Amino acid sequence: MATQTDAGDQKLHAVPSAEDEAGQAYFDKIIAEDSRIEPADWMPEKYRKTLTRQMSQHAHSEIIGMQPEANWITRAPSLKRKAILMAKVQDEAGHGLYLYSATETLGTPRHVLNEQLMSGKAKYSSIFNYPANSWADMGAIGWLVDGAAIANQVPLCRASYGPYGRAMVRICKEESFHQRQGFEILLELANGTPAQKQMAQDAVNRFYAPALMMFGPTDTDSPNSQQSMAWNIKRFSNDELRSRFVGMIQEQVKVLGLTLPDDQIRYNEETGLWEHGELNWDEFYEVLAGRGPCNAQRMERRREAHENGAWVREAAAAYAAKKAQKAQVA
Repeated sequence: MATQTDAGDQKLHAVPSAEDEAGQAYFDKIIAEDSRIEPADWMPEKYRKTLTRQMSQHAHSEIIGMQPEANWITRAPSLKRKAILMAKVQDEAGHGLYLYSATETLGTPRHVLNEQLMSGKAKYSSIFNYPANSWADMGAIGWLVDGAAIANQVPLCRASYGPYGRAMVRICKEESFHQRQGFEILLELANGTPAQKQMAQDAVNRFYAPALMMFGPTDTDSPNSQQSMAWNIKRFSNDELRSRFVGMIQEQVKVLGLTLPDDQIRYNEETGLWEHGELNWDEFYEVLAGRGPCNAQRMERRREAHENGAWVREAAAAYAAKKAQKAQVA
């Protein structure tokens, strides 16, 4: 009688079927042509799992990322600021919707994706586990966090998986407005009173390093980056994207009249990359593991919101069932 291990070995070494071989050949051809894989196309299981992980984590980040900003809507300094911030939070909810919908085309239902988030099995961007202590933080989040998101996500508009790339086109357009909004908040504060300028500088100091770590670990410590690039999901490595971002913000901060808390920023003529000071990767992994300043609070709020929305899901399910029943009778 075969053991479970024997069965696993047999599955691992199973001879690919003719259908799988033809599917792999088609997949390789599409990737080589820098074209797009669509939901109905054959794809390697590892490609499907990689995309499901990356896209769902992106969706989770959009939803969790609403929390620190939504907390400032009622405390924004003017009606105009409240309206703009409310629109931004609404945009983030939409981004999560696009990305969850795109992820579902890979075969994982949305309720499973939500369960993975709320159980702690799935991750989201570490940046959203830091507190937003002042109104200036809304500026720093817009300029630095959304700015890093744009640097990372614009290349994803060309991702090899069609639904992901198409979703990213609209998301990036809206993120560009969010980045400008944050820059404008910081610019106004930096040209205000000395106390306002100091508040803006403090916000930049606190969000600078976490924003740089949003791109993920260094290339030598990133287990998924090379394969994602080979599949044309990603176009640039983590370090390349981080370097581009540093090059952008080191010029933009001059317009703000503020400084970046990093005296080691320089352009390396030999590599053609912008370099920066050492980042605290121990802190990054601690936050990612759920031990950051706001991890517990973010997840508690997410679970609470999910429970409070149960009646909406029940009503939607009942309406869908009633509609299906009527269609069947007709």
